[in-house]
This record gives sequence, structure tokens and C-alpha cells, in this order.
Amino acid sequence: MNDSVLKDIKIIDLTQHIAGPYCTKLLADYGADVIKVERPSGDPARRMGPFPGHEPHPEKSGLFLYLNTNKRGVTLDLKSDGGRAALLDLVRDADALVESYSPRIMPSLGLDYQTLSKVNPKLVMTSVSSFGRNGRYSEYRATELVLYALCGMAYITGGYHREPVKHGYSQAQYLGGVAAASGTVAALLGLWRNGGQGQQVDVSILECAISTLFTTFLDYTYAGLVSRRQPSQGSSLRYPAPTKEGYILPTPGVMGDWDTYAAMAEVPELQDPKFATPADRQLHSDKVDNLLKAKWLEKTAEEWFHHAQEWRFPFSPVNTMEDISGSLQLEERGYFVEFPHPAVGTLRYPGAPFRMSETPRRQAMPAPILGQHNAEIFHGAAQ
Repeated sequence: MNDSVLKDIKIIDLTQHIAGPYCTKLLADYGADVIKVERPSGDPARRMGPFPGHEPHPEKSGLFLYLNTNKRGVTLDLKSDGGRAALLDLVRDADALVESYSPRIMPSLGLDYQTLSKVNPKLVMTSVSSFGRNGRYSEYRATELVLYALCGMAYITGGYHREPVKHGYSQAQYLGGVAAASGTVAALLGLWRNGGQGQQVDVSILECAISTLFTTFLDYTYAGLVSRRQPSQGSSLRYPAPTKEGYILPTPGVMGDWDTYAAMAEVPELQDPKFATPADRQLHSDKVDNLLKAKWLEKTAEEWFHHAQEWRFPFSPVNTMEDISGSLQLEERGYFVEFPHPAVGTLRYPGAPFRMSETPRRQAMPAPILGQHNAEIFHGAAQ
């Protein structure tokens, strides 16, 4: 039984790769009936790893399986008259359509918002692309690395005397997916409250990434300050340090009492008056670092984490994927979920990004195999 918050909402999913599918995954996981429409050859994400046993297979892509839970799946050739007609039939009673093609693709197929809104005036159409539907870059192609460079994130990441770097994996894509899901729900809420026309939601992944740098941007806008990578990369007060086992991030937090910090770290030498002020500690940073780095090696990262938290200092171990998978905190929260899948068996997935007490996230269906629901949805119509 679907008692989730978005039940009875029908979403047509014309997305591929990461950003768009993550948007529709969030909508599906919270109850929407999402119909994923793939080209006959399938979403290109089906050919992206990781794969069990490192053996590529279109039904075994870990990325695809994670991003498409709780969706029904069909195949359509949108370049054919029959495929477009079948899509328009789906659109007639849909609440929203989400697509992540280049901005020129949907108009070239005769499936732009103006055309679809004639079929269904209340349709919300969310379009997700690297640069948005207009502007001089709108038809440019982009990778995750390109977006990180353009949004400025790379400029403030990495070592002071090294080239800019990016965070791991596809963070900008997931930010775009979250924004697209939020924009879709907001547009639906506006439609229901006002009883009026649908609308098109235009999502630029670049702008989603830039929006996370608001503090850095405001520093520049308000004060002309240019943030960049920090010179004190080796400081034992603010950067990961090796321990007896693993790395610890010994963040001081709001450190009002240096003597308390020294007592917590069990380094009485740090209570010397020459280390009393932030300026003093910067002046003698080499000595502070040497004392702390030697101390961190006496315990494991996990031990320092709990010890420092008892003193109300926000330390953290630098977790590996193995650490996260075995986290007692996540286990007690019931964070990870499992789905059986006909091609790969039962897999364990990251869970919900938020929780609601009365309308929980669904755990109903694994990602569809290619064309799994064609007969159910089209009833023999042209595909």
C-alpha cells in the first residue's frame, strides 16, 4: 500500500545519467508513480559501473540500480511517430514530466513545453541541463569536472601551492537532482494552490553548484575578498592528521578556552603562555603541530572522536566506505535499505535524505529491467 506523501502523483521520466534520474528517484521514493521512459538501447547509465564482479551488464549497473528504485520502466523511440504518440498519451494525465536532454532536443522532437502544454495545460515540465535553457553556454557540453571548474568550487579546494582540484565523484549532478526535485514539487504546489496553468522549471546544474558557495560569493560581493585555498594545509588544528589507526579531523570548533583544549588533548605543554592567543599559536605553529601530531598517534581515530566529543570538541574520524557501511549510528537510524533485484539479487543502498513521521519513504520496487512495464502501461500500443 502506498501511503507516501506524493501518492497519486504521476511523473513521466525522460532523464538519463545522474542529475535527472536522482530528481525522479526522490519523487518516486516518496510515493510518486514515476514512469521511466528509456530509448530502446536503454539509459546510458546502464553501461556505467560499478558492476558486480566487474562484468558490465545493462541490468547490473550499480549506478542505474540506485538511481531508479521505485520506478516503472518502459522503452520508446521518440524519433518515431508511434513513439511520440505514445508519449503524448502518457502526458495527457500526468502531473509532471522531467527531462534532462540538451535544450535543443525536446523542441527538435516536437516535444517542447509549448506542445506538451497543449495536450495537458496543467503539466509541470522540469528541464535539467548543464547550463540551463538559455544563455551563451546553453548548447555547450559539460562533464562534472567542467562544472566544478566553472562554478568556482575547484578554486577553493586543494593545497595552497598546488593546482585546483575537485571533490570526489559527481557532487554537482546530485545537487542538480535535489534542486530539480524541489522545483518540481514547488511548481506542483503552486498549481494546486492557484488552480491555474502548469509551468516549465528550468534547472541549470552549474547554477545549483554555484549556489552552494554563497558565503564565498558574498565575501567577494560585499567586501571584495577573494577566497582561495588555505596555506596552513598541515595544521594539526584544522586538517586531517594521522592517528594510531586512520585519520582524525581535529576541528577546534568555537574554541573559547585554549587551556581546556590542551587538557582534552592531554598535552600540558600547550598551556605554556607563549601559546595563549590565536596569534601566538600562529607564530609558534610548528611547535603546536609537532606536539599535537605526536599526541594523535597515541590513539585511534575512533578513540579520539569519542574522547574529544565528551569534551564538546567536534572531532571526526575520516571515514572510509567500509567505516560508513558498518556505522553503528547509521544502523541505529535504519539508514541503509535493501532491495532484491532479478539480475543481481539483494543489494544494499543509501537511504532517505530526510524523514517524515506520517508519510514515510517507500521501499517497494527495485529499478526496472529494460522495458519491464511496456505491456502494463501501453496495453499493446505502438512503442
